Amino acid sequence: MNFDILITGAGPAGLCLARALSGHGLRTALVEQQALAAIEQPAFDGREIALSQHSARLMRALGLWQRIEAREPNAFSALRDARVLNGPSPFAMVIPHGLGRHSELGWLVSNHLIRRAAYEAVQESRETNHDIILLTGEQVAGVHTDTQGAHVSLASGGMLHAQLLVAADSRFSATRRAMGIAAEMHDFGRSMLVCMMTHEAAHHHVAWEWFGYGQTLALLPMNDDQASGAHRSSVVLTLPSRKIDPLLASDADAFARDMTRRFEQRLGHMTLASTRHAYPLVAVYPRRMVAQRFACVGDAAVGMHPVTAHGFNFGVLGIEALADSVLAAHAAGRGIASNWLLERYEQSHRRATRPLYLATQLITRLYTDDTPPARALRHVALRIGGNLLPFKRLVAASLADSH
Repeated sequence: MNFDILITGAGPAGLCLARALSGHGLRTALVEQQALAAIEQPAFDGREIALSQHSARLMRALGLWQRIEAREPNAFSALRDARVLNGPSPFAMVIPHGLGRHSELGWLVSNHLIRRAAYEAVQESRETNHDIILLTGEQVAGVHTDTQGAHVSLASGGMLHAQLLVAADSRFSATRRAMGIAAEMHDFGRSMLVCMMTHEAAHHHVAWEWFGYGQTLALLPMNDDQASGAHRSSVVLTLPSRKIDPLLASDADAFARDMTRRFEQRLGHMTLASTRHAYPLVAVYPRRMVAQRFACVGDAAVGMHPVTAHGFNFGVLGIEALADSVLAAHAAGRGIASNWLLERYEQSHRRATRPLYLATQLITRLYTDDTPPARALRHVALRIGGNLLPFKRLVAASLADSH
């Protein structure tokens, strides 16, 4: 089968890219190893996505925001301010929304709702424009590109051909590896446990990043439960991986008591309100984002540590940049997979992502180092940052706009 664009991976990045390209005279195929049911009805996975204002605008342009809101009016929760804490100190560096141009820094929404809305948007495009093919339950067996095009063989025996191949199949992208592209990988030796919890004290829509000694805690404020009125948050606990399994296995009451203790009762008593999920922390940055007739998007292009909440937002930036370049070339009658186009995309996306990726690595190393000198440096750095208004404005702009 022949297409203009072939995308491996039908997660949010692959689906959003297909939706952005639809309706412009290009034929796109999505190849996904999961079964169709998992794409149609993605299960809750514990992850809450912090959207920058830029990402929110693109989600509205693609029709995802409206779909989520129509199905669940309470789904989007405002991220008004952010607090950064260190160790047991009550001092916090506060990043207020007033330093930016909006009444909030961004928005919080469940990952599985984004996935479902992206799938539904692609389905609507398929029915309207008839230019997207979705192949589920298919595993990529081989990949190569040449001057004539990109060629993908499937484990089922099929062959797919396209002008441009795009990898959107996770930070551990098999497609990227098959293209011979190496990546910098940093395994932090830690895992994050994510779940939803209710608590007695109000969060006032303020996000927390708490670099404790021996652990990192994050609090992402969700809207209050409509039925009970209980205050709700997405809670993220980061620990050495060996310490996560006992927490996953503990009963709900014991887990709630443990989390209440870890938060030093600053939110009052906490109660588990969802399933618990764990994910290893591995940051990934490829040596190249493009090759002959090939490009990476989403986590396949930049796999961020979640501490700065920019992983999805960087994915959105890459999708927008690549789609705009491809559509402009197509409209002008130029090749949609030229070396010039792909190299320009790579340069643009590296400029947008590399500085914060490196800064995130530095922050993570410093604020997870519990040696006495590091603890002192952490405290001083947070105090200085909290008193530097230009620095706080820069952080607020980064959180809100992500570009």
